[in-house]
Parts: sequence; C-alpha cells; structure tokens
Amino acid sequence: MISPKDILILSVRQVFRQKRRNLGVVLAIGLGIAGLIAILSMGDEVKKNLNRDLDLLGGVTLVKVSLEEELHPGTRPESFTPETQEAIRNLPGVAVLSATAKEILWLSMLHEQAAVQLPIHSVDADYWSANNLEPVAGALFSTQDVQARERICVLGKTLAETLGGVEAVLGTYLPIGADLYLVTGVVDGLQIGDRKRFVFVPLTTAMDRNSEDRIRPNRLFVRCKTWDDVPVVAGAIPALVERHQSIRYLKVDVAWDQLKRIIAIVWWVELFIYLSIGATLVLGGFGIWNGMMSSVTSRTREIGLKKAMGAEEADIMLQILCESVVLSFWAAVLGVSLGLTAVLVTSHFLGSTPPHQVILRYALVSLGFSCLLGMIAGLYPSLRAARMDAVAAIRYE
Repeated sequence: MISPKDILILSVRQVFRQKRRNLGVVLAIGLGIAGLIAILSMGDEVKKNLNRDLDLLGGVTLVKVSLEEELHPGTRPESFTPETQEAIRNLPGVAVLSATAKEILWLSMLHEQAAVQLPIHSVDADYWSANNLEPVAGALFSTQDVQARERICVLGKTLAETLGGVEAVLGTYLPIGADLYLVTGVVDGLQIGDRKRFVFVPLTTAMDRNSEDRIRPNRLFVRCKTWDDVPVVAGAIPALVERHQSIRYLKVDVAWDQLKRIIAIVWWVELFIYLSIGATLVLGGFGIWNGMMSSVTSRTREIGLKKAMGAEEADIMLQILCESVVLSFWAAVLGVSLGLTAVLVTSHFLGSTPPHQVILRYALVSLGFSCLLGMIAGLYPSLRAARMDAVAAIRYE
C-alpha cells in the first residue's frame, strides 16, 4: 500500500510535468472561480450601490406614507407622532426615514421687476438622503439645525438660477412671512423633479411659525435598503402605525410596477451571469476528465507495471484521483487570486469594500468547490485505471 504522502507527491509532480496540456483547463476553472468570488463577494456592495441610485429607475426603494385626511372635509388634522416615526425607522430593512409636511406654502416676491412664485416645502434633515439629493453649492441644513429651529432655507437649483445664480443666492436672505431666512445651500438631484423650483425650510421652524396648524409631519419618505425589503416594509407599516395612532386616513404608496420590472430584469441578468460561470466550470470539469482519460491511456503500461509489482487497485485509483484534485486545486488558487484582484478593483470604483470575512468565506467555498469538481471529474478515469488487467496493460502499445 502506497502511503498517502507519496501519492500526493507523485500527483503534484505528474501535474507539473503535464503543465502545458493542463494550462487550458487551469485557466477555464480559474476564470470561473474568479468570477464566482467577485460576484458573490461584491454582490451585496453592488446591490447596495444600485439601490442607492435607483432614482434612475424610478426610485422604487422609496415608500411614501401619508395621512389623507384632506379627502374627508371637517376632520381634525392629524400627523405622525414621534413614536410612530421611531417605530418605522427601526423596522428591519429601513435605511432612512424623513418626515415632511404635505402642505405647500406659497410666497410671492418681486425679482427684477417680475413676480416670482416661491413654493415652500417644510422638511427634516433626513429628507436629503431619503430622496438622494445633493448640494450643488453651500450646505443643506442638518439635524442640529432642525432641532434648533433655525431660520435658514435651501433653494432648488432652478429657483436659485432664476434668482440670480447658484453662487449669488448663498448668504442672502429670503422674506418668508414676518421673518428673514438665510439661504445656506442649493440642492439638486434626479429625484427632485419639479421641486427644483422650491424653497426648503426646516419642518420645526415652519411648525412654530404657522398658527393655523397647517404645517405638520403628515408625510413620511421611507427609503429601504434594497428592493427586497420594500414589500416587507410596506406590508408592516399599517400594523405598526396602528399600535401608536389611528390609521383611518393612512395611505402607503409604492411603485409596484417599476419594482416588479426591475426585479425581473436583475433576475435575468443574475441568471445569465451564473449560467455563464457554471458553464465555464463545467467545461473545466470536462477538461479535467478528458485530460485524466488521456493521462490514463498514455500511462497504461506504467499502470500495468505498478499492478504487477503489487500496487493495489485502491492505490492506482487514489493516485489518479489525487492528480485530478491537485489539478483543480491549483486552478482554484489561480481563480482565487484573480477573484481577489477583481474584488479590489471593483471596490475601488464603487467606493465600498465588502467585509473581509465575506471575501474569505467565499474564497474557501470556491476552493472546496473546485476540489470537489476535480474529484467528480477524476472519478471515472481513476476507476478505469484501477480496473485495468495488469497483463493486458503491460502488453499495451
């Protein structure tokens, strides 16, 4: 009985002797493993970035929750309580929640001898991230500004250009009601739409200065982490709100049609990618099988001599099987190296890196999978070699 150590040494030596013939197989499996590691490791990061930028696809991760009491004249105005907002904010799958007022106040001011209508929207500091809005100039008001009830405002880009230019409006004051509001920033973004002509003021400041109770937090923008979280979050909101207040005027809006289309598109893309990787690995497995069959055929007399000298069937089978596993292992090592390089490059462009334990887990899984592939591919050639008749094998030309 040949020792396992000797079998391993012989297998490694045999694989390197035939490195030119095995190069194509190694590259096929290596590329498949590299693609598998890159996709599995970066899948969550890519998904996170894609969900963050889904305004290009209609903002399907945004759930709009509102109280529609204005549809019922004579009812008492309602708003979302702080307890309700906090409960929704803590839901699994919720990335950010913004409380705003649906009521739009209108201000008319004279600019260059022309009347300019200024729609005023009352929002909190999370409004920007919930709608993926970015400052074009200056700064957007923060949570501290909202809590301090500062008299500041942010202008939409189109409105800022109308009033003299993006840079020109910074540091100026707008007369809103009986107060002057300092313009601290100009905002823009794909999701802002017609609100490029709006003035944004802190919700708390507007509530303090509105005696008619028209301004109150009666609309919530709930940004989910991924599109997979949208159905769960939207379905859980009514029951969650009911625990803290009445839901008789509650309305939950989700872009269901766009969401279904995006999920279907991504599913087909993922299926195509995984099928491509699977096909590459299967071809690599067939390459190992073909290579080992050729190796067994070319070494028929060698196998016959070994059996004549006392080698058992298990020894022959184990050696051929070990060669197959060693070949697939080195292919996996190449694939892991390429995969880690792909992850580093992709992380650089995306600006986010997956956790190291995730990369390590998928690298180990890929190594194990490749060795299993080599074992399956080499099983038949090893059985064929082990069952050869010693006398016939020695006489083989």
